[in-house]
Amino acid sequence: MDRASMICRAIRRAILERALMPGDKLPEDQLGERFGVSRTLARHALGQLASEGLVELRRNRIAVVATPSFEDARDEFDIRVELERLVVKHLAGRLSPRQLAELSSHVEAEEQARNGPEAASLRLATEFHVRLAEMTGRPTLSRYVRETAYRSCLSLAAFGRPHSSECAISEHREVLSALESGDAARASQLMAHHLEQVAQRALLKAPDARGDLMDILAPYAEMEAPSARGRRRIADEV
Repeated sequence: MDRASMICRAIRRAILERALMPGDKLPEDQLGERFGVSRTLARHALGQLASEGLVELRRNRIAVVATPSFEDARDEFDIRVELERLVVKHLAGRLSPRQLAELSSHVEAEEQARNGPEAASLRLATEFHVRLAEMTGRPTLSRYVRETAYRSCLSLAAFGRPHSSECAISEHREVLSALESGDAARASQLMAHHLEQVAQRALLKAPDARGDLMDILAPYAEMEAPSARGRRRIADEV
């Protein structure tokens, strides 16, 4: 993984876990200092995140975490329903044993995270949908699903209230079961119902006060540092 991708991965995870919130500024110079890279490389990473809909690039090279409107949030879920119905229709009965095992393992990770921070559960739930789209092998569909899923995650950060992830996990299991059985119609119905339920569980809330943004990003930068990646590889091999 190149250094720009490392920065993207760290900031993306921080956004999906709500450590960074809509409207937070992401100065190139401070990001470069935090990640130990040049401003040019930091700018490149921000451009990639902007293409994913997670960051907005404004005048004078100012970048902020994207801020969806409430109307945008509703539209994004409506679009997601149609896109992800296409995804499951394409995947029903076509997933390999390895893919099914990977998805099942991901849902297990969601289950294990259920009693932990809500932010981690939200990130894992979003990644489940993105991984499904990637398994179609259709780049355009995957890109649109990825962008709308990430933007929906931002909308939940802006407008969602805390709620149990238990329902979402059970809904993921039902979708996965329908995909394994090859029932495209049921998988499509379940996916649409699941996303509608997620949208209905989102209500307005006031944002919490937080500290310095670069301090917030510090553990995410450390997580993506070369030494940390090496430790993860060693742990995986063990």
